[in-house]
Amino acid sequence: MILNILAIIIALVLIILILLQMQGSGLSSAFGGGGEFYRSRQSIEKLLVLATAIFSIIFGVLSIILLIPQ
Repeated sequence: MILNILAIIIALVLIILILLQMQGSGLSSAFGGGGEFYRSRQSIEKLLVLATAIFSIIFGVLSIILLIPQ
């Protein structure tokens, strides 16, 4: 029960992280900036990629755990 709820929460976080990384728009419109802080925007994008990778690994492991019959 708790693992199912955790899987749903992680899936929602993954969806949000992936939507924040949309190719065409970048993050300047999402955070209200005009691109004047290129270095900080680039580091935020790197952080989003890293967070997406970590959450996808957690989601994969959790999905395999949920496949095991109880």
